[in-house]
Amino acid sequence: MLVRVLTVVFASVAVAAHADSFYTQCPDDPKAVTVARAAAEAASADDTGAIQQAIDAVQSTVRQGLVLLPSGRYRITRVLDVWPGIRVIGCGATRPVLFLAANTAGYQDPSDESYMVFFAGRRPGANDAGRPAPQKRISGKHGLNLSQPWDATPGTFYSALTNVDLEIEGGNPGAVGVRARYAQHCFLSHVDFRLGADTLAGIHDGGNELENVRFFGGQYGIITRKPSPGWPFVLVDATFEGQRLAAIKTHEAGLTLIHPVIRKTPVAISIDPDYGEQLWIKDGRLEDISEAAVVISRENSPRTQIGAEGVVCRNVPVFASFRESGKTLKGPAASYSVTTLSHGLHYEHLAAAGSVKTVFDAAPLAELPVDRLDLPPLPAFDTWVNVRTLGVTGDGTADDTEAIRKAIAAHATLYFPQGRYRVTDTLTLRPETVLVGLHPSTTAFVLNDGTPAFQGVDGPKAVIEAPRGGTNIMSGLGIYTNGINPRAVAAKWMAGARSMMNDVRFLGGHGTSKADGTREDIYNNTHTADPELSRRWDGQYPSLWVTDGGGGRFVNIWTPSTFAQAGLYISDTTTEGRVYQMSLEHHVRAEAVLRNVANWAFYGFQAEEERGESGLALPIEIDRSKNLTFANVNMYRVVSSVQPFPYAVKVTESSDIRFRNVHCYGDNKVAFDTLVYDATHDIQLRPRELAWATVTGARPPTAAQAVSPVMVPGARVERLAGGFDNISGGAVDSKGDFYFIDPRRQRIHRWSVASRRLSTVRDSPLDPANLVFDAADNLIVLSAGGAGRVYTFRPDAPGLDVTLLKAQPAAPRPNLNVALPLNYFRHEHDFVDAGAAAKPHHFVSPDGTTFIPAGDDFLTGTLYYGARFHDVLRAFGLGKARPGQRVYVSEESQQETYTAIVDERGTLTDLRLFVPRGGEGVAVDERGNVYLADGQIFVYDGGGTLLGRIEVPERPIQLAFGGSDGKTLFIAARTSLYAARMRFAGRAPR
Repeated sequence: MLVRVLTVVFASVAVAAHADSFYTQCPDDPKAVTVARAAAEAASADDTGAIQQAIDAVQSTVRQGLVLLPSGRYRITRVLDVWPGIRVIGCGATRPVLFLAANTAGYQDPSDESYMVFFAGRRPGANDAGRPAPQKRISGKHGLNLSQPWDATPGTFYSALTNVDLEIEGGNPGAVGVRARYAQHCFLSHVDFRLGADTLAGIHDGGNELENVRFFGGQYGIITRKPSPGWPFVLVDATFEGQRLAAIKTHEAGLTLIHPVIRKTPVAISIDPDYGEQLWIKDGRLEDISEAAVVISRENSPRTQIGAEGVVCRNVPVFASFRESGKTLKGPAASYSVTTLSHGLHYEHLAAAGSVKTVFDAAPLAELPVDRLDLPPLPAFDTWVNVRTLGVTGDGTADDTEAIRKAIAAHATLYFPQGRYRVTDTLTLRPETVLVGLHPSTTAFVLNDGTPAFQGVDGPKAVIEAPRGGTNIMSGLGIYTNGINPRAVAAKWMAGARSMMNDVRFLGGHGTSKADGTREDIYNNTHTADPELSRRWDGQYPSLWVTDGGGGRFVNIWTPSTFAQAGLYISDTTTEGRVYQMSLEHHVRAEAVLRNVANWAFYGFQAEEERGESGLALPIEIDRSKNLTFANVNMYRVVSSVQPFPYAVKVTESSDIRFRNVHCYGDNKVAFDTLVYDATHDIQLRPRELAWATVTGARPPTAAQAVSPVMVPGARVERLAGGFDNISGGAVDSKGDFYFIDPRRQRIHRWSVASRRLSTVRDSPLDPANLVFDAADNLIVLSAGGAGRVYTFRPDAPGLDVTLLKAQPAAPRPNLNVALPLNYFRHEHDFVDAGAAAKPHHFVSPDGTTFIPAGDDFLTGTLYYGARFHDVLRAFGLGKARPGQRVYVSEESQQETYTAIVDERGTLTDLRLFVPRGGEGVAVDERGNVYLADGQIFVYDGGGTLLGRIEVPERPIQLAFGGSDGKTLFIAARTSLYAARMRFAGRAPR
């Protein structure tokens, strides 16, 4: 066997015993790069360069793959960069150790931290055309003290570090073991972090998944925040002990802890001040926590969702404390069990108005139960049989089907070195069969397009089939059904509750690599199909089909094949199943479908809908099922989406479907209208965020409609017109007529108050996005076409001529009306700072009465992931005010509404939180009452007291006062325009 070997000097230092090695021998893989010990050993040797050389060798040759690090102690003196798609795997009788010696230069400044291992988004100079533009390493506090390379991104896949321990000796207060803001199929596993008392943290900024990792000492075990892709960060079987300040310091990470063990630290999980968190703890064990198990911040925010189930505690007097109010939830005894903790926005039933509540159910325990890991282990390494020794080639050309079948028949555990294993028929596993690889992108079972056994109009046919009741394990492997195999199911899983699928990639779609490591081109030039049109999207059976009593653990799964009808399809099973960190994306019809299913739980579940293929995709469909839990679930539609979709979850004839900690959003203008749709009872639950809701199966109670204190007595919400695609961007002229945009059809419509008729004002192909009127009734249109395009025309003028407005330098304009976005979307929870930033440009109306501030991004046409994310275009509508007037704006991502004073340059000043509710539209009446569109219309008085809500048949998007007397509230609601008569007129600029 040819193995590339790079030499490193080995340094030997006596330390405390570490955990057993997970890979007790180095796997036989000709494509791997092995780092070998030199004969000379010196405690002062620097091993960084040689290990980096091995990592670089993989990247420069095959782009992604394996680096094998044999047993030994390796001294690190500067950061090790792990390039995308590269996995560093420790192997040998003992776990290899990367250690940072005491007082290592460059690791002393705690305000400018330095890393031992850095997971990068790109190697400088590497060819990664077409991938998301990564960010440079940041500098300053909690940044990096090096200028290159690039941080990991939402497009960083398959990177990992496993079976390698990290030690940081004292005298390194600026040291952190790992930075890992990566995405799918990236992880750390079987890693011990042994940290000096002054070490900042084992990990700062993590992502995707950790598994069987332990943290000893340090100020913190983990410091983290929102991962770069924005979905949950899942830790399974993680242990923390002896941290000086807290085991975990976090915010907005979607932190999902499955069987965490946390001991001997003041705080187990500390949520940063002024931030929310989507925290879920399942089957945890906490001991000797002196201050509080969980410190909760922003307790009234919809983005704060705190949940725990099955957590046992000993010597944890306070289970939760609330930072702002000082409230605490105390344990009932020295030893106790927390059956349920839930704090956040609760819905008692689907028709209820939500409210922030806390549920805490704990009971004394006589003694703590025996502790066990959640995930089953792989068989001992010395039982693995390398399929290459059994005549399997893995060269991507030869048909390996019969050779693999014979291997399955003869051996229980089969190891697949990196390669493409071409198969032409189903591989049926025995009940005890275990299939193991180490990299699911470079080690895959592949069907060529047009494989005969998978053609025709016939029933589903699996590539891998696990038998009913089996204890099968499949780990570190990919399955690629390609695009022209209509009968294909990548994996049909009927194995039982003790089975596991871990680190398995269902190839196809985003992140799919060719044999040379380059990415496949998955779109034509309009993102409407595969480049090869015969490879039909939505032309195969599901990728992962769990059925006929199937169950088990499904961990770190990515299933984004556009060719499959769904990423996950579960049917006809009551066997317990648990899903941890599954990413389902980019299917045409549905991401996950459950039919006749019971006793499953989904933790850290993520669904993403792309513009091209999944504009009409349903993330979760549940039919005739019961006893299901969905916790720490994120569902979203990417920023470039243009097609609305009515709901994220559809439930039919099902009961006891528990939703706990759900984040459903879009940074676009077409996020899901409804979170959960109960099709049986035709009820919509519309919030973007919730901590608690349950579909019981019964019809929710019908509450009497409360009389609205702001509506005219006897008035109702009236549908004026319909048949639109996604209306918003409206404005009212001096007669009270409402003008609005249907942007996908590029039409500007007018509702005439006098004639009660709808007309089309313009349908020119000029990409209108938002409208404003000046005092002379010139209609000003902000366009999403081109860069910095603002045009104006008289609505009743003949012809199609328009006049372009030119940007002027910003200047004080104390006597003019300013037109401002009424809602914003910020990814980084920085609205107070960003909203107060002055805009350098103004567009002034033809009559000189009105101006619109705009940023450089609007004038240059800067794109964010292919979309124009400029605030004046992203907003659902603009509102007018005079300098010195108080305005209200919604921060959509945090679901909050702020109040501010507009200055003479149109800048928001004195920004203050008004209420912890926000959404798409905002309007204010002459009495100072504030109307917020957030699934329904919620009305607050000027002091922030809720007066009531106005129910609308569709999700309200934009609100504007109009009519001849200013008392008609126009409601743009996706496909329809509604209106209601109010007691008070809308507030005019003054």
